[in-house]
Amino acid sequence: MAKRKLVLTGATGYVSGRMLPALKERYDLTLLDIKTTDRDGNEVEDVQVVDLLNRDRDAYREYFRGADAVVHSGFKGTVDSKHTDFWKEYDNVMMCYNVYQTCMEEDVQRVVVMSSNHAADFYEPLIWEKKLEFVTPDMIPLSDNFYGWGKISYEALGFVFATGSMHNGKRLENVQIRIGAPREMGMGRVENLTRMHRELGAYLSVRDQVQLVVKSIETEDIKNEYGVPFQIFYGISGNSHRFWGISNATRVIGYVPEDNSQVKFAEKVAQEIRAARKDYPEEEETV
Repeated sequence: MAKRKLVLTGATGYVSGRMLPALKERYDLTLLDIKTTDRDGNEVEDVQVVDLLNRDRDAYREYFRGADAVVHSGFKGTVDSKHTDFWKEYDNVMMCYNVYQTCMEEDVQRVVVMSSNHAADFYEPLIWEKKLEFVTPDMIPLSDNFYGWGKISYEALGFVFATGSMHNGKRLENVQIRIGAPREMGMGRVENLTRMHRELGAYLSVRDQVQLVVKSIETEDIKNEYGVPFQIFYGISGNSHRFWGISNATRVIGYVPEDNSQVKFAEKVAQEIRAARKDYPEEEETV
């Protein structure tokens, strides 16, 4: 059976790099980015250099033509930790529009977007202040920074395209994945147990990222309760400490995470707890 044709934007980026080997094996893959090297300067093979901010979509539509799905991971990188650059995020939203519109014009059925937990990051401090216990994708997306605003805009714009109301009923199926913490716990001492809880709860392993993306691409029916082919999933593993909901991903696409940060990093967790409780050596606790 012929492989599905998949376009991956932002192909030289970190998030794309984590899943690139698995996607290359599974799909007939077209890689797009503005450069051919990753952030360490290593060459990434077979990348087509395109600028998806170009309003002239004829400059790159050939790469979308005939594709079954697009995974959109391209964006202009963060300028500072407080995400204060509005115009950079504005460009990211415009890039997202160009991808959606090109998909629609070239009859691509589905787009899977690498969004971010920052689309609802206003709620996270409320969790650590014990004013809120859990955040789910059906809560109103709220952010307090331009980066999060950009991701909210990805999602809202994607919903417009998924409804088909502006294209005579033609729909662009749309999955938004709010990526959590796609990194191994290789950092030094975390400053406190709350920070460690956060890292454990947001963790996303490589194989769980791949599974989530693949199932988002291949699940036949992704319609929501209103019949619109639009979903938002949190991109995290099956972590005991999770504070974002993943039950909808399990229900809709059959996402069954293979990793749990508490199990995978059990030794490091124990070390951090002992260090945090060094003044009370007789006290034993688990996180």
